[in-house]
Amino acid sequence: MKRKQQMLDGGASFDDARTIVNARRSPTMISLGCASLPLVPFTVELIMETLNPAAPAPAAAPDLAAIKTRQQATWASGDFGIIGVTLQIVGESLCEAIDLRAGERVLDVAAGNGNATLAAARRFAEVTSTDYVPHLLEQGKTRADAERLRVKFEVADVENLRYADGAFDVVLSTYGAMFASDQARTASEMLRVTRAGGRIGMANWTPEGFLGDLFRLMASFVKPPAGLDSPMLWGTEKRLAALFGAKARTIECTRRDFMFRYLSAEHFIEIFRTYYGPTHKAFAGLPPPRQDELHVALIELLSKHNRARGEGSLVIPGEYLEVVITKA
Repeated sequence: MKRKQQMLDGGASFDDARTIVNARRSPTMISLGCASLPLVPFTVELIMETLNPAAPAPAAAPDLAAIKTRQQATWASGDFGIIGVTLQIVGESLCEAIDLRAGERVLDVAAGNGNATLAAARRFAEVTSTDYVPHLLEQGKTRADAERLRVKFEVADVENLRYADGAFDVVLSTYGAMFASDQARTASEMLRVTRAGGRIGMANWTPEGFLGDLFRLMASFVKPPAGLDSPMLWGTEKRLAALFGAKARTIECTRRDFMFRYLSAEHFIEIFRTYYGPTHKAFAGLPPPRQDELHVALIELLSKHNRARGEGSLVIPGEYLEVVITKA
């Protein structure tokens, strides 16, 4: 898929940042602060106003340390690796999108059980895989050892990376960094450890897609921490420009779909309720009657998005933003 680039002034403000959108279903482009490019028939502002919880949170002073501790416990619950391995194709696609070269120094942040890690190592990059949940890193190491891939695994928090400025040619994250509690700090750290001219590659769920609907549904049963911006903002071009634009030479975004493939809606719920930390914790924290209500609501949502209705299985497109940022 061809991509178009728009140059960013290394010292540009957010209002000057220009984000290129190369949509899989529509090649229309959005440019922020630039009237010379065609606009899509809706605005990012409209999305932000009409999609909840994707809208920015009001100014507040949340206890980020306490929130991080709870988040860490949530991701450590269940067994995300069971679901993580189904997402492997996303890491492979991202490494191709970022044009990863053999021998490049790669940091995978919030790596989980290592999808982007393994994809980069298969391309003979020098990979450091990090997460703040140790047992997920252990799963990643088991997978890498099985393929005899050389990878360094280290416990690290994406909001406070231990590495020197410009230590890596490439920084990757697939559905990981977007869930950090401090979005600005996370983006700043990812930029800091990337060398000038290096690349940051991400896969972030969009608020308009299935995951956006799923997170809104879950938030109606279990309120997210007060004062935090929604992780779904990482799936919007406007937020990426705000977080990365001032230090980016280019930002390229491509809308893609990951296909969730399960035996049925009941099968999806069983897997996510058992193994996916946020869903596992949500059910565990609700009284039985509310658990039943959540179960029914999930069945309805999954049936709505299932494009294999009547065919005896579940196939749901989950839209995400594939992002390639070149640092100025």
